[in-house]
Parts: sequence; structure tokens; C-alpha cells
Amino acid sequence: MPNELLQRNREWAAEHEPGFFDDLAHGQSPRFLWISCSDSRVPANEIVECHPGDLFVHRNIANRIDHDDLNGLSVLQYAVEVLQVPHIVVCGHYQCGGVKAAMEHTDHGLIDNWLRPIKRCYHEHHDELDGIADDQARWDRLCELNVIDQVEGIASTTVVQKAWQRGHAITIHGWIYQLANGKIHNLGVEVDGPDQVPAIYRINEPLSVSGDA
Repeated sequence: MPNELLQRNREWAAEHEPGFFDDLAHGQSPRFLWISCSDSRVPANEIVECHPGDLFVHRNIANRIDHDDLNGLSVLQYAVEVLQVPHIVVCGHYQCGGVKAAMEHTDHGLIDNWLRPIKRCYHEHHDELDGIADDQARWDRLCELNVIDQVEGIASTTVVQKAWQRGHAITIHGWIYQLANGKIHNLGVEVDGPDQVPAIYRINEPLSVSGDA
């Protein structure tokens, strides 16, 4: 079976002119950091018809980048500070198995530690989510909220905030992919500056303290 992949690779490489690979070998200058789920049904380049070199891609279970995730933060730092990407796209997808597992009260093993922030996201929005009677609709909504949570979380990282301070224009976008029809939906959440980040997370923001000393 693995040999089939090697054969497909040779066929794919033969479809391109040699100059195509020469250009790629000299470096990359993608305009997008693309953060999505590892789900095999959501191939990053294919669903937006991008060529190699167009997207700098980070994928994991349930499209998360958390502040204690050195892997994700390292990707973010490289994309922002070295590649100078102007756009960061968090693209979740409906029917995400990781999100569904986070909604359950089942022991899934090690992955439960990774999914804990999604449980926190559910808890923060439990009034809205518990008010959705349909299980599928509730699942879909948590998939959306998980994307929004990531957009807000990435905006509050020191990597992005320091980039804004340097004058590097970065916009963070929240999108979600529909497996049933192959279309991406813009969730209408975008952050492009520190003024959209809660004050407590801003770097060099004066802290207001109320109450008696």
C-alpha cells in the first residue's frame, strides 16, 4: 500500500514543469498561515485550490492553538516573524470528531487533555449551547465557537501582539468548512489590531485598579 503513494507522487511530479520545483526550492513566501483540523476529509490546499507554497499549514485535532502548545506557538512565531504572513486563517469544520469527544463524558484517554480547552469553551457558552435541543445543531455550534475561541486566543498571543507593535499588519480570520457540500463559511469574526483584544491581554496596556489601597 505505501508503494502506491510513492507511485502517485512520481505521477504528480511528472505533471509539473521542472521550473515549478526550482522556484519552490529557492524558498517560500506564503500569504496565509492556515490552521485546521487533522481530519483526512479536510485537505488544506485542495479545498481552496492553492498550490504548494501558497499556504503555511498547521493541523491538529480540532484546529487548536493554545498558549501552552509549544508546537503550535512555534508554527505561529515562524509564520509571523520569519514568513511575515499578513493573514492567519483558523478553518474548523462541522462534524469535527474532536469537538464531539469534548462534549462527551467518556474517558477517551490521552486526548482528553488536549480537548480540555474545548470543554472550557462549552462551559463559557453553556447557556447558549444547552438551549439548543437538537444534538447535531449543538455540535455544529460548538464547532463554530471553537473556531471563534481560537481567533480570539491567537490575537492575544505575544507573537501577534508584538507583530502589531512593530507595524506588521496581520488579520486573523475565523472560517468553517462544511463536509456535506465542500463549502467554507466565513463566521464573520476577524481581528486585525490590539484594540479588538480585551485590555487584560494587551502588552504594555496600563492596568486599571479599582478599590482602596
